[in-house]
Amino acid sequence: MRREETRRMTITAVFAAILIMQTFVPNIGYVRIIPALPAITTIPMTIAIYGTLMGPKAGLGFGLFWGITRLIVAYTQPGDMVSLMLFQNPVISVVPSVLAGFFPGLISKAMGKTNYAKLGYILSGAVTSLTNTIMVILLTSIFFMHDPASLLHYLGNYNSSTPLILILITALGANGVIEAIFTALVVPVIVTPLNLVLKRA
Repeated sequence: MRREETRRMTITAVFAAILIMQTFVPNIGYVRIIPALPAITTIPMTIAIYGTLMGPKAGLGFGLFWGITRLIVAYTQPGDMVSLMLFQNPVISVVPSVLAGFFPGLISKAMGKTNYAKLGYILSGAVTSLTNTIMVILLTSIFFMHDPASLLHYLGNYNSSTPLILILITALGANGVIEAIFTALVVPVIVTPLNLVLKRA
């Protein structure tokens, strides 16, 4: 039991260090292609791998850790005005991150011991990224529904009569699709050998 706890703590410490590096070292966790818009986020890959390996409860806690670091970045070194306005809100920072950490563990737990384990890894990666993107869009549309103009100014030239959620899908959805494809492809490549190593340990 103690050996298992030590192993889990060690894995968590390694992933926490990776997440901190991705968060605070430029263009590792947040890759900026268009300066005015939010960065493409590679962190969901790390969240998906950890949640898949460690299960839903651990993934939820790790997602919370990501949400807290995202909140800190929004206050200390925001890369663009949209990220500043969105992620200084604790709900928008934390809730999508927590759910993004929970779901891959849940999927892995359901499919990990079946013949569809590798499909589960792909699904875990895609769901992690899409959960983050969709929840950010939904929560932003709720929090800014009474004052969309304050956000639209930084999203581009959009018609003020267009519903905010459609504008957010247009502005942030492309990043979300890229992130989901990337994460879905990378997670099984990393998780499959890691699982083999952990089973032998």
